[in-house]
Amino acid sequence: MTTLNRAWGNMTVLGRVLLPLALLVFIIGPIATVLFALFAGPLLVDLLSANIDVVRFVVAVTGILLFSIPAAFIIIYMEMKVIALMNLRIGPDRVGPAGSLLSVVHGLKVLMKEDFTPTGADSFVFTWAPVIVFLTAVMTFLVIPFGPGLVGQDLNIGLLYLFAVGGMTVVGLLMAGWSSFNKYSLLGGLRSAAQVVSYEIPLTLSVVGLILLAGTMSVYQIADTQAGGFWDWFVFRQPLGALIFFIAATAEANRTPFDLTEADSEIVAGFATEYSGMRFGFLFFAEYVNVFIISALMVTFYFGAWHAPFPFPDVNLGLDVGSLGIGLLLLLATAPVALTLLFALPFWLTSNNRPAWQALVLGFLVFNVVAVGLLFGIAYLELDWVAGLVWFMVKSFLFVYLFVWMRGTLPRVRIDQLMGFAWKWMLPASLLNLFITAAAIVVVRQLV
Repeated sequence: MTTLNRAWGNMTVLGRVLLPLALLVFIIGPIATVLFALFAGPLLVDLLSANIDVVRFVVAVTGILLFSIPAAFIIIYMEMKVIALMNLRIGPDRVGPAGSLLSVVHGLKVLMKEDFTPTGADSFVFTWAPVIVFLTAVMTFLVIPFGPGLVGQDLNIGLLYLFAVGGMTVVGLLMAGWSSFNKYSLLGGLRSAAQVVSYEIPLTLSVVGLILLAGTMSVYQIADTQAGGFWDWFVFRQPLGALIFFIAATAEANRTPFDLTEADSEIVAGFATEYSGMRFGFLFFAEYVNVFIISALMVTFYFGAWHAPFPFPDVNLGLDVGSLGIGLLLLLATAPVALTLLFALPFWLTSNNRPAWQALVLGFLVFNVVAVGLLFGIAYLELDWVAGLVWFMVKSFLFVYLFVWMRGTLPRVRIDQLMGFAWKWMLPASLLNLFITAAAIVVVRQLV
């Protein structure tokens, strides 16, 4: 005991913190997990299966809320880094690996700033406007299919829900502009109303052709109709509709070159001029969440959703996780300890001055990287929803990159050009696309 006390007294503060954590992670945690699974597992499974609808709703809502903020952080970082590289600059490179944590710092900075309400503003409307803007963006995720079976709710009127909820964004922007008691904010709110109303019509008409081709208003069914290779994607059967949807969705999301609602060179920050602190953070995050949403909708409607561009042969490793039972739990409980020691051994042997606890930490990190990579590879081959989720995310973030590219290269249009383009070109083109699609379906049916 004296030796243990002396060893504990000689440890640094960091060592005293890491040692209990290591015991918790390597020994107590796995044992507690196995005991919980053995004794409370069956009761918990029965309880959850008896309330499966409630569980599904809670999981869907939690997943959507947990995904929205990290997605915004990733897009903010992409925007800073990509635009910097386009301008032959380095961009963020201080906070985190390659500056990847700078967007997190920006989010924390916004939350720490004073949440100020201007004199003369309608405080109730001023407070709730950012909440409405953010929630309308988040609620759109409910009907977006991320993979086979990965959808919050497969509504048979999913398209109607999508446009109804998406159109509510303008209500929040108008509330923010009117309640701020600022002329620039009011101009931004009025611009947003005019812009959304103008582009909502061609945006809605552009997907009517998809309803005619797929025979359903379910977003999940429209995505599933594009199964097969890339030649089955709707972008090749609705090229004009895809172009109209892309342009109109860009205007709906207030992205460059259609960011007239917060044009900093004209009206300071538009509807967000008087906002600060957490309320500005809601508006700020909602903009970037909308970037991912319109990218995901482009992929869902026109670029095959979660389907791979080429049909890959099925690879079955013959693993039956359910039959492993308790053996799998014991393996997961004991493998981290043994493999962490194995991966830590090279770090400890190759350096004479490295303490053993540092080698253990490095070994644990390497073990996690290898284990996660191996499990991900197995899951990709064995589980269709994992493969679908990977393809959906890859295609969606390619469109996110396109939106960032547009912001770094295209100039902002004038408000009269924006409105004229919607009514003089987009609306006639969307009607033309609808008539051509309907005529083509009639002709094909007559020939068949």
